[in-house]
Amino acid sequence: MATVHAPFSDLDEAALRELAPHGVARAYRKNVIVVNEGDDTDSLYVLLSGRVKVFCTGDDGREVVLDTMQAGDYFGELVLDGGLRSASVMTLENARLFVIPHADVEGLLAANPHFARNILQRLIARVRSLTAKVRDLALKDVYGRFVRFVQENAVEVDGHRAIPERLTQSDIAARIGGSREMVSRIVRDLTAGGYIAIDAKRIQILKKLPPNW
Repeated sequence: MATVHAPFSDLDEAALRELAPHGVARAYRKNVIVVNEGDDTDSLYVLLSGRVKVFCTGDDGREVVLDTMQAGDYFGELVLDGGLRSASVMTLENARLFVIPHADVEGLLAANPHFARNILQRLIARVRSLTAKVRDLALKDVYGRFVRFVQENAVEVDGHRAIPERLTQSDIAARIGGSREMVSRIVRDLTAGGYIAIDAKRIQILKKLPPNW
């Protein structure tokens, strides 16, 4: 997803209360569902601390992660049209969120052009991101999606590239739209070939991944 600066990233709880006087701060423990896909959309959520994941679940129970978010980010833009939630959101660690009701969101849009522009930019970025995911699901195999995931999430750490987030094979499968069993085979083969190493559930890239598997 393209990077879009969140308008709340530099604001603390007191500043948020000034912008949204009817908002309320709430604490959530790790692995708690904040909103469910299909729920009524009545609030915007700003992350004060912690991380969350945005995901959808199929009829077979398989989960696909659409995004992960951290402090300063926000979700619930569909409050603008009052439609149902399009995805579920769950905490990945203990988190605090500032919940802004629909009426205050309308006020922010009217009084704060920067916020309105940011909402528009984020919606555009998410359309682009979802379009890329659909293209990958339609045109790339699981290995191709795994390589793309590694390339997009790896950062420079102590002279080599690695994914800083601790991820289980099930987590990766949910991110790329594959099965845990297939991800396990890919990780095992790439590790045996000396392409990657796993350290405390973090993927380290030791050399360029092969184009095909």
